[in-house]
Amino acid sequence: MGATAGAVWGRAEQQDFRSRVRGTLLGAAVGDALGGPADGLTLEEIRSSYGAEGLVDLAVGFGRRGAVTHHTQLTLFTVDGLIRAQVRRDTGAWHPPTDLHRAYLRWAATQRDWGPDERREEDGWLAREEWLYTRRDPSRALLIGFGDTHMGTLEKPKNPGELGPEAVARSAPFGLLVGWEPQLVVQLAVECAAQTHGHPTAYLAAGAYAVIVHALARGDSLDGAVQRALALLTARPGHQPVSDALQHALGAVRQGMPSPARVEELAGDGTADGLLAAAVYCALVGEDVRHGLCLAVNQAGPSGAAGALAGGLLGALHGETALPPAWLAELEGRPTILELADDFAMEMTQGPALHGPAGSSPGWLVRYPRA
Repeated sequence: MGATAGAVWGRAEQQDFRSRVRGTLLGAAVGDALGGPADGLTLEEIRSSYGAEGLVDLAVGFGRRGAVTHHTQLTLFTVDGLIRAQVRRDTGAWHPPTDLHRAYLRWAATQRDWGPDERREEDGWLAREEWLYTRRDPSRALLIGFGDTHMGTLEKPKNPGELGPEAVARSAPFGLLVGWEPQLVVQLAVECAAQTHGHPTAYLAAGAYAVIVHALARGDSLDGAVQRALALLTARPGHQPVSDALQHALGAVRQGMPSPARVEELAGDGTADGLLAAAVYCALVGEDVRHGLCLAVNQAGPSGAAGALAGGLLGALHGETALPPAWLAELEGRPTILELADDFAMEMTQGPALHGPAGSSPGWLVRYPRA
């Protein structure tokens, strides 16, 4: 698997890219935090708990306002794995799905260990963040998928009947590989999704989401980004449910005022294709980021995943400054998310200055070991 030679980065382009990286990761996290407390509730229960308008502000989840779920945890380890893959590329041993799998196994360790093990120098800095060592309702598919060192592949995927949205919800960072060709972004997202979600609908939804983010990060419109995803999906066996869901989302935009009923119809029974469609719809019709996120989470499906997906799209589209500042101020892990986002942007735009034939930054290789 290869990539293009990459873009030529001027200062303005670097600043725009960093804003979109920050926007994508913070947007996904704040959407996750907004929707997490409503997971498992019907719309009636949401309104009963939070008022007639439903969930329109951060609520308490896991003992605090602004708490994130496993969706954000895994998204951060996706970013970590992508940086590590770029760093390892210098060694000639380059297989990004393996590097991502190693990153996800580091996440799995946070779900069973009491805290960071300082003796494991190969872990890098993210796995030493103590706040990540807490279970935030990971699904059975995730715990099984990363429960041993065997890596699922497209030929032999883990959980071949799994249709849930968790693999889609960790896939936004693949779309931030703006120097890659879109079909390679799809391929990497699909291969990494199959490590836990082996049904074609689930892993193709992950690929579609990644390539939509990819087009947005390159400056495309959301409608144009969805059309690009649809064009790329047609060559993939089993794409029809995901393609139909995206077409349904585009058609729903023209069917009157946005409503929770419309979002619930698109989300269906909470499978990957339905949640992707609902998130695209909410990002398309939202008056602003806050409105789009509130639309996404006020429905009976997996609200945390829906919020994370919509937030990733809106953040990639508009950049970090469009996100609600009051929500960011209370977001769990925001310093870590920002640090990781800036590291990713720096790696993608300045990688040769950090590691390469001319020399490497020792500090960078401590943060992102080649091991």
